[in-house]
Amino acid sequence: MSDRTSTPIFGTDGIRGRALEGWLAPAAVEALGHAAGQVLAAGGGRALIAHDGRASAAALEAALARGFARAGLTPESAGLLPTPGLAWLTASDGVAVGAMISASHNPAHDNGIKLFAGAGAKLDDEQQDRIEALLRKAEIAGPAEGPGGAPEVVEAHESAYAGHLVDLALSGDSLDLSGKRVVIDCANGAASRVGPRVLRAIGAEVDVIHAAPDGMNINDGCGSTSTESLQARVTETGALFGVALDGDADRCLLVDESGALVDGDAIMTILARDRAARGVMEDRRIVATVMSNRGLHRALAPEGISVVEVGVGDRQVVEGLKAHGLELGGEKSGHIIFGADSGFIGDGLLTALNVLAVCARTGSPLSELSAPFQPFPQVLLGLEVAAKPPLETLERFQEMRSRFEEELGDDGRVNVRYSGTEPKARVMVEGLDEARIGAMADDLVKTLLDEISG
Repeated sequence: MSDRTSTPIFGTDGIRGRALEGWLAPAAVEALGHAAGQVLAAGGGRALIAHDGRASAAALEAALARGFARAGLTPESAGLLPTPGLAWLTASDGVAVGAMISASHNPAHDNGIKLFAGAGAKLDDEQQDRIEALLRKAEIAGPAEGPGGAPEVVEAHESAYAGHLVDLALSGDSLDLSGKRVVIDCANGAASRVGPRVLRAIGAEVDVIHAAPDGMNINDGCGSTSTESLQARVTETGALFGVALDGDADRCLLVDESGALVDGDAIMTILARDRAARGVMEDRRIVATVMSNRGLHRALAPEGISVVEVGVGDRQVVEGLKAHGLELGGEKSGHIIFGADSGFIGDGLLTALNVLAVCARTGSPLSELSAPFQPFPQVLLGLEVAAKPPLETLERFQEMRSRFEEELGDDGRVNVRYSGTEPKARVMVEGLDEARIGAMADDLVKTLLDEISG
């Protein structure tokens, strides 16, 4: 895609798309680095770049570095490092701008860029608008020109982030994992080095799978989007539990000792109930998105814990946490955020460490800790769409949706949204009758496609 005039720049989580095309072409990325430097660090300083191991990372890192240098910044590379590691380093190491090159759970042919301001926070709308305005005015034509490749990797950055996680894991309670086997699936992504390193540092016997990124194998039949191989390895080896990270390791899913999957809703159940039991949860509320299962609400209610619902996406969760002064929130996908304690950045490794601490403290296996969460049957269908007209303008679709919502009542719900990063719509129906909600989801998808194409 060479025409960028009408293509949106920032999505729900930075810039994401086909690698080396459109706003992710090297010339456009160099312009992005220049614009971001002007907006976020007019006084100069250091710009720290990290990536998740895709083949396109080197070209994008070099382009960003050139753009940052043009803006008067000194670019540095943290190399292969998770998004939360980059965010933490940006906040703690006097970095003016952080840039993560990653498309998270997307396949290898995609890539993306997430920008962080000096405090390690994701950009707000005003900052994004100012950067976009500069980009729209920039002359971007042909391949990027000018000297300079990707900056040399500073290995100390990985060590600092690993040490930070180990310190968090060992603070307060004694987390002794000696003789305990943990399997970690690194998705051939950003945590392929630091993930096993952290688990070994707290004494675990670590079995590592999918931690050999070759540029094209990220998220390919592995990681949090494809957990079958992890589930099999946990049961084969008799592990305490398994950790499935996504490409940039800002989220994780877990696997219990029986091989059963423990998703983000179950993880929030474990963490919230543990905090309540220990008396460290003054405000007994957590934040979850509208995509979280109603079983989460039912699992927390007996402990007097309620759920503040927000829209889809980690930015919405963060806004909910800040607005209500809360410390725990997340998504069904395993994107768990520990409020101000983690700089409001989801961290898959930190999530796994927190659940490991609950296991160690209680002496309970993961299957027992997650048992209170019993999900309602749920059908989630994704479909490619040629356009994204406002859903409220689709009359037949809205009439059908209203009928189904009335039929489900308090024992179910319907949620429909467009993806912020892909040409897709997602239809979710939840209720007690699995066959009925499946039929509802099919009907909604067909009607949605018919109205969009019509």
